[in-house]
Amino acid sequence: MTVDTSAASAATPASPSGRHRVVVIGSGFGGLWSTEALAKVPVDVTMISGTSHHLFQPLLYQVATGVLSEGEVAPATREVLKKQPNAMVLLGRVTEIDIAARTVTSLSPLGTTVTPYDTLIVAAGAGQSYFGNDQFSEFAPGMKSIDDALELRGRIFGSFELAELCTDPKEAEEWLTFVVVGAGPTGVEMAGQISELAHRTLRRDFRRIDTTKARVILLDAAPAVLGTFGDHLSTQARKQLESIGVEVQLNVKVVGVDNTGVDVIDPDGTQRRIDSRCKVWAAGVSASPLGKQIADQAGAEVDRAGRVKVNEDLTVPGHPEIFVIGDMMNLNNLPGVAQVAMQGGKYAAGQIARRLRGEPAGPPFKYFDKGSMATISRFHAVCSIGSRIRMAGFLAWLMWLAVHVMYLIGFKNRLTTMLHWAVSFLFRGRSQRTTTRQQIVARTLMARLSATEEELSEVRAAMEAAPSGSNGSGDADESQHAEAHDTVAELTNAYGSSQKVTEAKAESRTTEQGAS
Repeated sequence: MTVDTSAASAATPASPSGRHRVVVIGSGFGGLWSTEALAKVPVDVTMISGTSHHLFQPLLYQVATGVLSEGEVAPATREVLKKQPNAMVLLGRVTEIDIAARTVTSLSPLGTTVTPYDTLIVAAGAGQSYFGNDQFSEFAPGMKSIDDALELRGRIFGSFELAELCTDPKEAEEWLTFVVVGAGPTGVEMAGQISELAHRTLRRDFRRIDTTKARVILLDAAPAVLGTFGDHLSTQARKQLESIGVEVQLNVKVVGVDNTGVDVIDPDGTQRRIDSRCKVWAAGVSASPLGKQIADQAGAEVDRAGRVKVNEDLTVPGHPEIFVIGDMMNLNNLPGVAQVAMQGGKYAAGQIARRLRGEPAGPPFKYFDKGSMATISRFHAVCSIGSRIRMAGFLAWLMWLAVHVMYLIGFKNRLTTMLHWAVSFLFRGRSQRTTTRQQIVARTLMARLSATEEELSEVRAAMEAAPSGSNGSGDADESQHAEAHDTVAELTNAYGSSQKVTEAKAESRTTEQGAS
């Protein structure tokens, strides 16, 4: 049921203060940093986000592996901005941007809200890409949202629990085989943490299985681990991964994923199967579909990942009132990392401030590369700063700790994070091992319910379009209609109203995309 609110059918009224209106789409790094940078500028900022939190995505894998809680990496956006009086936060999934009318339409459980803007900052981030094989997502969740991390936590810890119940050694081996696809920073960090779980944290917790015999397999079609870090650090990272029990398989292409395993093609062209019940997808990203929507209206270009090709001042060609930042922009081959989004957000805010002061535009956006880091295991990380500094080992790990603590939002989150790190890294504990069945199955059930609802709608439309009195295929349509209706009713009764489930599914796939 759609609730008609005051904002459901008409545009949000003009700013009561009469000031310049800035709408920010997304609460990730780009969205939050641009909003905070406008704190002292005479504008009214409206942030629209499909989630109520700001996600510190670089530590999401630690939520999935039980090191940190979701609250420590995802503080409430309203709490972060509560001391900024010119900023307002609206919960809603942005469905449409009208460049001509300068409005943003968002959808919430209460209906539709249309928000006008004078300047728009689009920082909606990116989602997981399966390179045209979206069916893989049912069996290999990505790592782009809190929901993803909690589902993976349930799958990882649940695999050990189910292996303990198995009487068939082969089946137990399948549950104790973990496959991580993608040897970038996220995949490397995830594989390292799963291996440490098996070899350190859980090795005394079970009676029938030996967790130290678990296999953790890291796959990538590329020829190197952490390829963007350079040959030296890539080699160091691979050696450290192998020393903690991770099997690194490179130049391997994934061609199939199902409930019981992964099909791959080796460099020599032979195809083989890896039996595994727990898979993690950490390869590839795709920008928010809002990018293509903007490009189609503005006549701009998008690349294969859906990123908008922007001007050097981060604006859309022909539309200086629209900034596209973070994972959604294509400029000078900049990487999709948090620092690009942060610096882009600050730059966009500075450009807006200059315009309002009547000053000429500032210099083109220039990204300052502060370096890249990835943790491999406890006490070991790799660090690349500029073109000269390359570090691996304990010192790089200390730098990784310091940098990530510094960028966490809030003193409380910094303190509790350091305490949990002490428990996990200095000792063997993981304080966040609680999982629920709902975390594991909800995404899949929502997707199936949505597909069944779409099928039901198609059957209804076909029956309504059929001539009256027709027979033959009509009986089949009625049977299909009844079957689809029964399926929807069954899933709805078990897991909530169809509208709520559909909205949650859409939010999970579209708006909880990567932090920008």
